[in-house]
Amino acid sequence: MTSANKNAFHAFLAAASFALAGCYAGAGVSGSFDKSFNVSGHTRLELSNPSGDVEVTGSADGQVHVHGDVRANGMGFDKPQERLNETLANPGIEQRGDTIRVGKHFSNMRNLTIAYKIEVPHDTELNLSVVSGALRLRNVRGPVIAQGASGSIRVEQIERDAQLTSMSGSLDANDVGGDVRASSASGEVTITNAKGDVRAHTLSGAVKVVNPGGRVEADDASGSIDIEGAKFDAKAHDVSGEIIIRGDPGEHGYWDLKTVSGSVNVYVPSTSNFRFAADAISGEIKADIPIVIEEQGKHSLRAHVGNAGGRIEVHTVSGEIHVSGGN
Repeated sequence: MTSANKNAFHAFLAAASFALAGCYAGAGVSGSFDKSFNVSGHTRLELSNPSGDVEVTGSADGQVHVHGDVRANGMGFDKPQERLNETLANPGIEQRGDTIRVGKHFSNMRNLTIAYKIEVPHDTELNLSVVSGALRLRNVRGPVIAQGASGSIRVEQIERDAQLTSMSGSLDANDVGGDVRASSASGEVTITNAKGDVRAHTLSGAVKVVNPGGRVEADDASGSIDIEGAKFDAKAHDVSGEIIIRGDPGEHGYWDLKTVSGSVNVYVPSTSNFRFAADAISGEIKADIPIVIEEQGKHSLRAHVGNAGGRIEVHTVSGEIHVSGGN
């Protein structure tokens, strides 16, 4: 996330937290609204929502359709019906050219929850922020920036890059045509069939990357890292958790695998060619495939497999290192 995006998201969190504060909960009322906007070219959708799920779907229609289900709760001396009526009359949506902004007045949305279902043309760029609620995005060109504080984020069928950030919630990206950047403080990260490079980070939760089309960088403080189908460079660093990688580094790939406390398991085809270096301060180093040993110590191994080519380097403080055949 760029510095500008970080600052904007932090400001959004602070304002939304203030907006959602109250004394005590009372009776609630509900209603809904629908808005449609004509657009003619590449469309941009910007959304800020303190509370409520958001679903955005691309379509062949040349319009942006916004449906909102609104619930207003009574807090203190608030009048929920008045808050609901005000929101339905003016839901804070504006159009400037082919840019649609939703949730423009989010700082005034005290005691309100809005669940959005939005249809946009396929050729749409998304920049969305939700404090409390899930994000579901599919079938748009992008690029996509999606940020959440509490709730899951799932994107699929995005043609360009996707950047996902969550404070507490899982991140799931499937069929992304460009690069994927995913970062979660507390939550699992799963990225499948990304055509470009993948960068995944979480402090607490598992990371899983399947069939990446480019390089992979994954780091985790507490949780496993599982990379399946690696074909190029791969870097996986874990503090406390297992690292599993399946694939083939090829002629020029470099796999950099490190863990402080946890095992490292490498699965490669029998036809692989690579140089192998492993260091384990406390733990065994085992290879179940034919290797040519160049140098071996009590806690280290230098070898090559086949005619060499790519490089696999593994370092662990406390854990076993195991190289096996097959994917």
